[in-house]
Amino acid sequence: MTITAPRNATAAPIHEVLENRWSPRGFDASHEVSEAEVRSIIEAARWAPSAFNKQPWGFIVGRRGTENFAKIFDSLMGFNQKWNANVSALIVTLARVEIDGEPFATAHYDLGQAAAHLSIQAESMGLNAHQMTGFEAEKIAEQFVIPEGYQPYTVIAIGQHSTDESIDESIRERDASPRSRNEVDEILLSFE
Repeated sequence: MTITAPRNATAAPIHEVLENRWSPRGFDASHEVSEAEVRSIIEAARWAPSAFNKQPWGFIVGRRGTENFAKIFDSLMGFNQKWNANVSALIVTLARVEIDGEPFATAHYDLGQAAAHLSIQAESMGLNAHQMTGFEAEKIAEQFVIPEGYQPYTVIAIGQHSTDESIDESIRERDASPRSRNEVDEILLSFE
């Protein structure tokens, strides 16, 4: 994939997939994500680094039109339901916070790395990923068999961005607004 105009102005050169990654809310309702595409996205997450190689993560996938999608969609809160109706898939991320009855301190950190790998893989495939915490974990736990020690942590929407007029105007405006990040000097606490 060749990207000609980066979406994000960076302060230093970074890989074009990272430079262009973003989390839109306007998605193409006609786009379908294939099983092979979802498997590639999950495969990227599978190869994320983790403490002691424990891989403390799990995923529940629902493609639009499936029972899994309906169950995950039902767990979304307010505004998230409004814009997620058009996404191609919803993925619940789960952190394995206990292993062999013991707390696993880096579970959320490691899951974050897996989610980052997942989102970059999606971007590299011409898809967009939008991660969110606005969902009811209890509903996920009621609707799915969750292995002991796992906790639902986020939901990730997957699909292709759209600016079609069928997308609510407020969402199109939000997607088109400039993005910002803290400056490097604000987050680089010490450097020699």
